[in-house]
Amino acid sequence: RSTLNLHLQAIKFALKNILGKRYVLDIPSTRKAKRLPIVLTRKEVNSLFDAISNDKHRFMVKLMYSAGLRVSELVNLKVEDLDIENNYGWVRKGKGNKDRVFIIAESLKEDLKKCEEGYLFKGRRGHISVRSIQMIVKNACRKAKIKKRVSCHTLRHSFATHLVEDNCPIPT
Repeated sequence: RSTLNLHLQAIKFALKNILGKRYVLDIPSTRKAKRLPIVLTRKEVNSLFDAISNDKHRFMVKLMYSAGLRVSELVNLKVEDLDIENNYGWVRKGKGNKDRVFIIAESLKEDLKKCEEGYLFKGRRGHISVRSIQMIVKNACRKAKIKKRVSCHTLRHSFATHLVEDNCPIPT
């Protein structure tokens, strides 16, 4: 489907911009098939957490899951973006360059209070890399013997699905 759409757009571009012809092509583009995202069960999420032996790494993955954060949002989090007492934080310049609010799980508040100024998860170049967190999740899945194709974004899908299962309104 993607290849057909690409070819169709190439033909339209060639006719209009290269040949200077104004043809109306009544060829419908094909739609990409929609698939449901991969979602972990609550038991699988807990076994993923248990498979991470490093406390800091487990904390990062728990925060990413419990707040529904993208991995890029997690690495760019700063302590000053958190309002720990009121259980929320801000993603600054997330996808689409937009700010948005996220919830902080009660179980993570004490660990968050221990964090120092600047980036929440420090690394060599200021903050930890996206790739490092991806590898942590991948290795934890292997160790937990989870057979699904899990990525950091799977945790985001799982977070949203678990909220819906708990009867949380979808717009919320």
